[in-house]
Amino acid sequence: MLSRVRDGSSAGSFPWAAGSATGVGSMPGTDMAKAMAVILDELPDLPHLAELPARGPGADMVGRTAGVLLVDLPVQTTARGWRLADRPGRDQRRAADFMAADLDVLADACTGYRGPLKIQVCGPWTLAASLELNKSVQPVLADAGAVSDLVASLAEGVAEHVKAVAARVPDATVLLQVDEPALAAVLDGALPTASGLRRLPAVDEPRAADGLRAVLSAPAVGSVATVVHSCASGIPFRTVLTAEADAVSFDLGLLRRDDEDALGEVVERGLGIFAGAARSGAVPRDTAGVIIDVWRRIGLPDARLSEQVVVTPPCGLAGALPEAARGTLGQCRAAAKLIPELMEERVR
Repeated sequence: MLSRVRDGSSAGSFPWAAGSATGVGSMPGTDMAKAMAVILDELPDLPHLAELPARGPGADMVGRTAGVLLVDLPVQTTARGWRLADRPGRDQRRAADFMAADLDVLADACTGYRGPLKIQVCGPWTLAASLELNKSVQPVLADAGAVSDLVASLAEGVAEHVKAVAARVPDATVLLQVDEPALAAVLDGALPTASGLRRLPAVDEPRAADGLRAVLSAPAVGSVATVVHSCASGIPFRTVLTAEADAVSFDLGLLRRDDEDALGEVVERGLGIFAGAARSGAVPRDTAGVIIDVWRRIGLPDARLSEQVVVTPPCGLAGALPEAARGTLGQCRAAAKLIPELMEERVR
């Protein structure tokens, strides 16, 4: 992984500039060109590849990754979601068509762009919790051998995806976000079996970290910065740290007092913090103030906030109205720029 954040130093060490902001991933609507135009307008320092789940199966988080990035593990849709399959079919082709078209739009929209560019994929544990086994209604998570196959397949596919994006936008610095909203539930043994009568056994932290690390350190991935995102409660900071990610992304509103020591350790170890604080209808000053208040309550140095924190929405914006989504992204950017000034004011 990237040594620049492993030694705890942060100044000038991240692919993003101080005072940056970005989105989590999903956007409203079905027009990729419009979505990318909004993102590049509102997030010029750290844009991301939009995800548009409103287009249907294959554009959703699970289908987008499973249908395109799993190598030699075909998938198909069911009435309940996605499952492993015997052979590729039209569902997988639809997902591949969406991704190919999206990368074409990305290349056009980012012509001449130089700087960090974030892309998102579904992580191995959320994928294992969401995909059903072939010829079974149980999730892949219920079968240890199937989980191992999925992790290896995903690592290979994500590495190829990173290379494909880098080839399309050659002057950009790719930043890979791995979405793991189910990771906390996987660690806690909180996921139900297919019948709903029992819970799947908890996955111990070393095994969870190993699976995540396999994706984060795959060839062509290990040379780019990585961020693990979770918008669920029980943010697995220590698992992200053990997996050797370069940054962690989370909903700041879900941070519990019990989580603060773990967050402090992550900051001291030099990881980037993607703070999900920009909520619809808020003003930038209040958003910046929330981040500063949490930071100082934990007792972290002000200088690290400016260097390590990226401001984001708490989660994706697929369910927002288009103008509200634009406003939230703009709020992220404005709040990020306000943080240094507001910190000085609050010292006086």
